[in-house]
Amino acid sequence: MGTHPILLELEQRAHKDRVPVVSREMGRFLSTMVTAMQANRILEVGTSYGYSTLSMALAQPRMGRIWTVEREAAHTEVALEYFRRAGEDDYIELFNTPAPELLENFPQRNLDIVFVASGREDYSRYLELVIPMLKLSGLAIFYDCTPAADFVRRFLTHPALDATVLPLGEGTGIGARRQ
Repeated sequence: MGTHPILLELEQRAHKDRVPVVSREMGRFLSTMVTAMQANRILEVGTSYGYSTLSMALAQPRMGRIWTVEREAAHTEVALEYFRRAGEDDYIELFNTPAPELLENFPQRNLDIVFVASGREDYSRYLELVIPMLKLSGLAIFYDCTPAADFVRRFLTHPALDATVLPLGEGTGIGARRQ
């Protein structure tokens, strides 16, 4: 299957605006994980323009939900436009707030996937906050994590995860909750 036309357009917009989004390969990886798991409860930290959000939303079962958080209001506006144009806006709830505040009080549990692609300096804190939100066998995915060596050690040895780091971007940590 080729890349969805809205995603191609979003890639071009992000490149033109010099706004970072995940790579096309990472988008495909997320789409594949959502499809394989039939994931219908996803939390994302770091919406940016919504490329990864839409990659997952387009692969979700029809009644799935994605909660996504982005602190930059200008990015939020662009993301919402693309969610609407893709027909996914009814299934995505976007929070324009600092992620730590949201995660500390986030009411959703039994999530299939938590994808984190923002605030690398807070990855260790995010890890402890999101693990209890995951269902057993749910996935915690951290994008571009290898520059944060302390986080990677903690992630790979976390007692609640079966984890590895894949060579996607600057290393993508993927861990399945086992307890």
